[in-house]
Amino acid sequence: MNRETSRDLYDRALSVMPGGVNSSVRAVQPYPTFVRRGDGAHVIDVDGNRYIDYVMGYGPLLLGHDLPQPVEAAIQRAASEGPMYGAPTEVEVDLAEFVVRHVPSVEMIRFVNSGTEATVSAVRLARGYTGRDKIVVMRGGYHGAQESTLVEGDAEHPTPSTSGVPAAFARETIPVPFNDEEAAREVFERHGEEIAAVLVEPILGNTGITMPVDGYHGTLRDLCDEYGSLLIFDEVITGFRVGGLECAQGTFGVTPDLTTFGKIVGGGFPVGAIGGRAEIVEHFSPAGDVFQSGTFSGHPVTMAAGLETLKYAAAHDVYDHVNALGERLREGLVDVVADHAPEYTVVGTDSLFKVVFTRASTPAQDQACTAGCAQDPDCARYEQCPKTGGDVRRAETERWERLFRPFMAERGIMLTANQFECQFVSYAHTEEDVEETLEAYEAYFE
Repeated sequence: MNRETSRDLYDRALSVMPGGVNSSVRAVQPYPTFVRRGDGAHVIDVDGNRYIDYVMGYGPLLLGHDLPQPVEAAIQRAASEGPMYGAPTEVEVDLAEFVVRHVPSVEMIRFVNSGTEATVSAVRLARGYTGRDKIVVMRGGYHGAQESTLVEGDAEHPTPSTSGVPAAFARETIPVPFNDEEAAREVFERHGEEIAAVLVEPILGNTGITMPVDGYHGTLRDLCDEYGSLLIFDEVITGFRVGGLECAQGTFGVTPDLTTFGKIVGGGFPVGAIGGRAEIVEHFSPAGDVFQSGTFSGHPVTMAAGLETLKYAAAHDVYDHVNALGERLREGLVDVVADHAPEYTVVGTDSLFKVVFTRASTPAQDQACTAGCAQDPDCARYEQCPKTGGDVRRAETERWERLFRPFMAERGIMLTANQFECQFVSYAHTEEDVEETLEAYEAYFE
């Protein structure tokens, strides 16, 4: 596969951008693939190579790269009427009403411009509403590039996970292991009166699609109720991907106080949102005393793209299609792994999937979950499947990134940059795409 133009572009980029990229996850070895355009479920790079795309913009492209006519028309109409106004428009009200109508926890919503901005604003809102400072987060969870959550360590020794974050900021964040109910109870017993909120992804989407064990989110809900803290679900990845229009909270049957969104809510354009109980969200300025604002918030093109994407998904059985393909893909991967790499784990749900190169202590694949790890206690592999972000980080990440991903790219399969990120099926993918993908996986493991 000729990739000379990508290599030359990366050479140029290194002279004018740090690391040659504008987002660190794109800096894959030996150099990234520069994309020229999308085509349905495929991308074509600058050298003319064609790939089945499972990155899908890291999630927002639910419909694929070729937008249905109603969605494309709405985007073009909004763009042709003017780039932006710095004033309210009808379409942002329409999109707000759609989200409120379908997501269980959302009575009121504030649109922003990214998932990071959404979680930053949600943390500020929780602190302002409760009058408390501390935030509980999951080790291995990801909530964007914000100071309150770029924290590692344990509950008693939190430290910044990157240069540039003051240690004083990290002291207000309490990291706990995902799926560890006892650890959550202990931090509330020690710090409950200081905790403004628990911020958690319903499914850890940046550490191998780690599913919650049964009852875990219910325990967090009970602890927050007992101590007067807020439960915040970060559904930037899972929102309108897992659980359809009700999102992951509908699937798990737990209603958070606040929910953060991104990705699909903007139909592929930059977006974020914070939704929740009206009595809480109304504390945002100008109605309340928690300042939040943004010149590009509620951008008319983004709002039009998000609204028409969600309306199209609701009217055309999009979720049935993507979830069925996702299940078929995961089932096939379970078979491949069982035959060739029984220590590895297939993860995912709905239209999300991944193979985590875990180092299981037993190779048994008998009676494994048939379509990806569901944290089923009756599964023979229950003890070996990842429960925390640390479990995924102990996987064979170098093998995945340096050998497996380049092999798949040579076979025309575009996967996410590393072992940790979700991979996504879109409405544009077909059964033929799935079969070609499974053949490529089989070829790697043979």
